[in-house]
Amino acid sequence: MSVVVRGIGWIVLYIAVAVVPLVFAVIGPVEGGRGFWVEFSVALGFVGMSMLGAQFALVARFRAVAAPFGEDALVQFHRQVSYVALAFVLAHPILLQIGGVDIVALMNLAEAPWRARCAVASTVLLLIVVTTSVWRRRLRIRYEVWQVVHGVLSVAVVGLALAHMLLVGYYLDTTWKVWLWTVMTLALVGLLVWVRVVAPIRRLRRPWRVEQNTAEHGDARTLTLIPAGHDGLRFAPGQFGWLTVDRSPFAITAHPFSFSSSAENHDRVQITIKALGDFTSTIGDITPGTRAFLDGPSGVFTPDRHEGPGFVLIAGGVGITPMISILRTMADRGDRRPFLLFYAFRTVGEQTFDDEIAGAARRLDLTVVPVPQYPPPEWDGESGFVDRALLERHLPERYLHRQYFVCGPAPMVTAVEDALAAVNVPADRVHTERFDFV
Repeated sequence: MSVVVRGIGWIVLYIAVAVVPLVFAVIGPVEGGRGFWVEFSVALGFVGMSMLGAQFALVARFRAVAAPFGEDALVQFHRQVSYVALAFVLAHPILLQIGGVDIVALMNLAEAPWRARCAVASTVLLLIVVTTSVWRRRLRIRYEVWQVVHGVLSVAVVGLALAHMLLVGYYLDTTWKVWLWTVMTLALVGLLVWVRVVAPIRRLRRPWRVEQNTAEHGDARTLTLIPAGHDGLRFAPGQFGWLTVDRSPFAITAHPFSFSSSAENHDRVQITIKALGDFTSTIGDITPGTRAFLDGPSGVFTPDRHEGPGFVLIAGGVGITPMISILRTMADRGDRRPFLLFYAFRTVGEQTFDDEIAGAARRLDLTVVPVPQYPPPEWDGESGFVDRALLERHLPERYLHRQYFVCGPAPMVTAVEDALAAVNVPADRVHTERFDFV
């Protein structure tokens, strides 16, 4: 089955999960005469609830689900569809009030029935989940703390919403409808058991050991991991994994990092991490011999999935990491196709992998265009940002036939996508990776 067909299948399944409970809710005899706005509000509530439940599947790291889209794309969709679900949930009580139901009176939680208390609690917790996700950095919430709070509150939101629906009972007054929501709830619980119990047990059987912790230019470090008692990991150049260091695989927090080593080297895996705060600022403290766990490989950001007569790699900052894996792998394979690398960084001192890039240029048909944002006085090359004008100065003839890979901070990736579109590069030849998970 092709990737496109599988992608369409998952999209259809997602829509079905969101809408089918609404269809089942209105099947069979129900009381009438409640008015359009009341019925419409209930419809939005059902769909919002279904969408919230489906959110767990989007970030469960199922490779079969992520394969057609890429895990970063699923995370972006997870984020955007959260706003839609929130809008549906908030519209539910507002429309009920418009339809004649005294929702304001039910806000008196001391006297309100439990169905109203569950609804209010679920909505308040959902607002907290969204707020702490959107403004996590502004609120200075550590990633590890946020991930634990986000997971616990998300489960509470769905559980309280389900309790509200069952206590109201309307549209759920028959046994088979109750069973429908029970099955969906059990599926959600099963998903959580898989993510938090089964998958960690599988990783527990495949530990890794830190062999080296090497300092790199640009305040970055490379961890070299070797398998401890197993055959290691096979990945494609450009992919990433979720790393847990000196912790149990049952730990809530894992961090996504691109592999920087060649995919042809099966004896060890290298991950290069730039100190940007939280966990990444402690990488220098990791000593050789420390136990680690890897969940992966993940991602579709790889030339192995997008063949072409040549490649244009555009990296910003730490986005150079998957590009180095691509270049090292292609050099080890003896690939003779042309490569063009645009590497944007703030200052020359922050340029990571300069020696490795020079080495790759000797083994590959590679042209490198460094682009410092703040160049030194003696700099006579490109500077500033990778924009349309810069691309037009360096893209080769027949550039429309090449495959383009863009990785870096989200604003930079978006700007480069716009620049590539402006020079008429087909959208299906542009592949991006955003590590803006939250």
